[in-house]
Amino acid sequence: MKCFENEMRWKNAIVFIVFFGLAFGVSYAIYSNHGPKQDAAAANTAAAPGDGQAQAAATAQPAATKDGEIFVKRNCVACHSISSLGIHAGQVGPDLSQAYVTVKDKHGVAIEEFLKKPTSAVMSGVLGGDPLSDEDYKAVLAALKKAAGQ
Repeated sequence: MKCFENEMRWKNAIVFIVFFGLAFGVSYAIYSNHGPKQDAAAANTAAAPGDGQAQAAATAQPAATKDGEIFVKRNCVACHSISSLGIHAGQVGPDLSQAYVTVKDKHGVAIEEFLKKPTSAVMSGVLGGDPLSDEDYKAVLAALKKAAGQ
């Protein structure tokens, strides 16, 4: 009788382990394909320059075209991509490909003024402590214009 009880315990343990592994595996497969995705807007508000994510992106600097060199030089790529110039880098901030056109609607000032005196808190923090030189200002403006196809 005792031998029969031990045999039942082993069978129950094996059945439990098999079904637990099966449930875990199926749950993992479903969740990994349909789990929550971080959208760019949430990432933009969740992280700021100086965060670990931004610093990680900065260390992996992309190969930039001549037009995009200024963005690497100024470390804009830590947070931003400029996909129209072939720069696929930071994902914390928005892609700057259309910034030349969209900044006025988004921030209430033209790009020329925004680069000198940003109206967003994040960019005020970034450029406030390290403003663009005249040469860098011209290079950023020209690159953003080209990126937007203007």
